Amino acid sequence: MSERPAAEHTAPGQRTAPWLAAALSMGAYCLALTLYGSYPFGPRSRAINDLGNQFVPFHARLWDLLHGTTSGDLFFNWSSGYGVPFLADFFTYLMNPFSWLVGLFPRALADLPVFLVTLFSIGLGAALMTVFLGRLRQGSGPLRALLSVGYGLCAWVLNDGFADPMWMWGLVALPLTGIAADWCLRRTRWVAGTLLVALAWAGNFYTAAMATLAMALVLVVRLLTAAAMPWRARLRALVRAASMALTGILLAAPVLTVTLAASRAAQPAPAVSYDDRPSPLGQWAQLLPGGHPGAPVPNISIGVLGLLLVAAFPFVRAVPLRVRAGWCVLAAGVAVSFVQEPTILLWHGFALPNGSPYRAAFVLSGILVMISWLALAHRPRPRELAAGTAAVALLAWLSRDQGAVGTDTWILVAGGGVPALLGLAALGRSRTSRTRAAALAALAGTVLLGSAYTALSVTAARGAIAWFQPKITFAGPSLTARDGLLARADWPRSRTDPGPHEFANNDPLLIGGEGGSYYSSFAPAVTARTLRGLGAGWYMRGRHTLSFEDPVGRALMGVGSYLSPVPGDRALFTPHPARPAPLLTVRDTLPRPAGKETVFARQERVLGAAVYEVPALTPTAGEAPLRDRGGWLLPGARREGTGADGGGAKGTGADGGGADGGGANGTGAAGTGTTFTVRCAPGSTALWYAPWFSGEVSGPGLRTTAIGSHDVTANPLRILGRVPADGTVAVRFTGRGRQHLPGRAIGCLSGRRLTAAVHALRARGPVELTAGGHRLTARLRPGSKGSAVLALPAVPGWGCSVDGGPLHAPHAFGGLLAVPLGPGATRLSCSYRPPGLHTGLAASGAAALAVAGVAVSGTTRGRWRLRLTTPRRTHHDKPTDL
Repeated sequence: MSERPAAEHTAPGQRTAPWLAAALSMGAYCLALTLYGSYPFGPRSRAINDLGNQFVPFHARLWDLLHGTTSGDLFFNWSSGYGVPFLADFFTYLMNPFSWLVGLFPRALADLPVFLVTLFSIGLGAALMTVFLGRLRQGSGPLRALLSVGYGLCAWVLNDGFADPMWMWGLVALPLTGIAADWCLRRTRWVAGTLLVALAWAGNFYTAAMATLAMALVLVVRLLTAAAMPWRARLRALVRAASMALTGILLAAPVLTVTLAASRAAQPAPAVSYDDRPSPLGQWAQLLPGGHPGAPVPNISIGVLGLLLVAAFPFVRAVPLRVRAGWCVLAAGVAVSFVQEPTILLWHGFALPNGSPYRAAFVLSGILVMISWLALAHRPRPRELAAGTAAVALLAWLSRDQGAVGTDTWILVAGGGVPALLGLAALGRSRTSRTRAAALAALAGTVLLGSAYTALSVTAARGAIAWFQPKITFAGPSLTARDGLLARADWPRSRTDPGPHEFANNDPLLIGGEGGSYYSSFAPAVTARTLRGLGAGWYMRGRHTLSFEDPVGRALMGVGSYLSPVPGDRALFTPHPARPAPLLTVRDTLPRPAGKETVFARQERVLGAAVYEVPALTPTAGEAPLRDRGGWLLPGARREGTGADGGGAKGTGADGGGADGGGANGTGAAGTGTTFTVRCAPGSTALWYAPWFSGEVSGPGLRTTAIGSHDVTANPLRILGRVPADGTVAVRFTGRGRQHLPGRAIGCLSGRRLTAAVHALRARGPVELTAGGHRLTARLRPGSKGSAVLALPAVPGWGCSVDGGPLHAPHAFGGLLAVPLGPGATRLSCSYRPPGLHTGLAASGAAALAVAGVAVSGTTRGRWRLRLTTPRRTHHDKPTDL
């Protein structure tokens, strides 16, 4: 391996090359969005899928934390899921350093800094790739910059990364870890390299793991193909790299230990399958720019200039054969590993991802950019470029029927390939700096316009798909709703619940309040199962929880007000008062469940009072049902595309997609349905609960649509209407396909009994209650005994103390936190500590000591070497005039 010459450090082109790469890549992306009319350059919203459902709301939460306007802190989030841990969310979704720019903007403009996270990650990733290419092989800085633009705007960025700003740090992590690995090859800067690895992993550990694995493979190829390097030196470089990577990862250990603990405690994701893999030709077609595949595939295109050079690389005879073979095997091996389940598990941290199955595709784009630079740095001859051009033309022709190849692809390949090829030929023949500058300018223009057109075509193709409809995020309706919520805020005396999601899947984070809606990969299983067990709905198998829609559920969780849309105008929302119990109630006894409970019985047990009549269903009209597992089987007519379970919500978004449920697979209710009759007290409120039912439910005065799908999408407990004077309630269930209906699907609520139960709980509530940060304290009424029940899911990590005693982990009662008080308790104090945090801090501290030790020892050795190599002065020496 040859060292970089000193001249490279001072040449103006080398110094400005990273800035050129950043400017061109960010400029091309902004130009594309401007032409498309996308935010912030036009009226079209970017907030599709998880960008609107997760990242804008989470950045709004970060704004609240930075400005001290939220009740929670980094450890705990009181706003979502009626109280959930937050540190794992922060580490996963908000550790990209560019995310913290949100604090510099007004909260209502949080969409803008979220856009800047993507934009600046593109620029920084391209700039750092330019630096790394120079360490891979010395050569022209501007040419490295032009190839790095293809990395900054690779197809993975345009199709996958744009909607997940957290992943965009992976674009930065790949060249960061590459620079650190290069220092291992040169046996220098171990401490600095370790810090780069730590920075990569802290920014987003998920994509950093992919980048680290990819750069480990690149390092192995470089070591195997290096000329005149002793095997002992190669082994020493590997050991140095391993120690650097391990120590750097340990420096970021809290990110890993906290998220690992949260992941283990999270609700499992829906099952995924990789049976429908892309064909080899379908995968090769992704090398061509400008298309949107529609089906899941690894998005790896790096633009026409990079593609031409990658295709020419095997033919460039100036590159030693072992180097060509090594890099070609690396690229092919990584490509194959993307579509094999064992290696897919390896790339994704040994867990099959829900949603986009090829999240690691950016590493292959990076490897292709490295190959293109190795080809260009060896000055390919016209014949070699012609061979590469022929290979690209053949690929385009063979891929002409692939879904990702369309008119835009042909325009880019022909309209961009010809000037790129001419520019490369002109560079090879240029004899003066003026002609070389002209060729570079022409190539830069080609790259800029080609990259912008690629981004525009991909964005337009995606925008034409109905599923990719943007969320409201910060627009008039959500801002008006936020004003309505804040006007009724009474935390912690009661919760103000935004209600079932209307603006994004994380409404409480977006517009405020303390609701049940929560969408995260770390949604605790305890939270999801507790809320569903008490009658709340969920999507994505519980990774997206919803607020309660029934009076008892709201009372149990202390909801004092909630929002609902104005009939006929879903852009307007009205606050409604509710009858809340206190967030902390004192109970003499905590009854155990008596056998298999209905949702009505579970609510009554947790409430501590009988408030429902739950009669058995009697079929009276319509299609005759069959007895089935303690309930009824509705023999609805089957329709094409409607499964036996009634379908359900099945999205395919970047991080699980379809998080808003999306509706059932069926295309409408079939048949006439079945009418059931029950008898209840006149004037009571009838509610229905069939969590997995899909179809329509019609009752006295109301008609609702159910989109249940077993274990994936759960309907909430919903109101049907008031029981008429004769006490007879007729309810028609019209299912999509054959549907199972619980035998006790209808309950009738007595408003008088509920009011009395809430008053009884209030009479034994705390004298004073404070809740904020990750702590809750209460001053209890004299004589309090039994157990304190908190309207808070019993997630692991809480510790509670009674009257200043030792901390103990609370119990669970109906899934809620319950703390034994003993006789005569007067004060209760609870605090939350994220599981895994202490372990991570200990590992990080040990790694920091190791880094400090290496830094000190290195400085000491340097001083000793200097003293040993500096000649001593004697009295014969005379000072020299300067």
